[in-house]
Amino acid sequence: MAKKSGYEFWTCALKRARYVVAPMVDQSELAWRMLSRKYGAQLCYTPMLHASVFRRDANYRRDNLITCPEDRPLIVQFCGNDPQTILEAARYAEPYCDAIDLNLGCPQSVARKGHYGAFLQDEWDLLRRIVSLLHAELSVPVTCKIRVFEDVEKTTQYARMLEAAGCQLLTVHGRTREQKGPNTGLASWEHIRAVKQSVSIPVFANGNIQFLRDVERCRQETYVDGIMAAEGSLYNPAIFTGEQPPCWRVAMEYLEYEKRYPCPLSYIRGHLFKIWFHVLKQPEYQCYREKLGAAKSLETVEQICHELKSLLQARLTPEDLSAEFSLDDVPFWRCQPYIRCVCRHILHFKLTF
Repeated sequence: MAKKSGYEFWTCALKRARYVVAPMVDQSELAWRMLSRKYGAQLCYTPMLHASVFRRDANYRRDNLITCPEDRPLIVQFCGNDPQTILEAARYAEPYCDAIDLNLGCPQSVARKGHYGAFLQDEWDLLRRIVSLLHAELSVPVTCKIRVFEDVEKTTQYARMLEAAGCQLLTVHGRTREQKGPNTGLASWEHIRAVKQSVSIPVFANGNIQFLRDVERCRQETYVDGIMAAEGSLYNPAIFTGEQPPCWRVAMEYLEYEKRYPCPLSYIRGHLFKIWFHVLKQPEYQCYREKLGAAKSLETVEQICHELKSLLQARLTPEDLSAEFSLDDVPFWRCQPYIRCVCRHILHFKLTF
């Protein structure tokens, strides 16, 4: 069967996915992907996998590429800088996914040290070789996730180069390589729109997605084919439904998926810290942050979540549970994004007006 490309690939293999959960290290494991799919995610990515380790280490492959028949469509993401190494790693993964994604967006110091992610974005000849080899040799399409350059024109040239090399779908994170940590700031939807208008393959947008209203506004402003949520989905996996569910409901649902699809306890704690984030900020519940951080077993974690659920339900009336609320004032016990104080007023202005 001929390998599908571009919009045929997006339509047939990815089922025209518009709501996408990002690849997130230690965060987009199978249990989380299945919870996300329950709440409307139409496409999920695995966490970023290191191609060199994946190629040589069977234990790493077994522990890090875990899926199930319901976990589709699925894209497996790799990082690396050697074309043959990435190809050989991808060949192990291609039977279990719908595409192989090349991580060209990681801006962290570990990526600088390892010479991958966003630190390859100036090496266009190398990227041409990687993408064209994967395109020629794999049985599934190759996609890329990129960050932007400050210059819009250079960004569009970059996107067109990747398309010409064989990339069949681009995800554009509208931040530069330097926008990270305290300098994260806002993603540029202008850059994303320019990329969308300059290529003929599907484009996903990533950045500034906190609520469903942001998903719709981003699509209207950038004309992209899909929206990828990352941090916003970790604080509220129901982001694509427009719902802000009670934290205890999401926590318990996640733990049920984790029992079916086990993962390291560190992943579980990481997810629960985000789900319960706004609850654990309240003075009367701050002690549970320490308890959760010290938990050494799934049973202890589950007990902590049950205690929090009981305490919250005891203080809330039926009227509290059914009361309407503004997205600018979501009750602390409902799942909601974490908006950094340094850009809260800018983000509110950018995304609301």
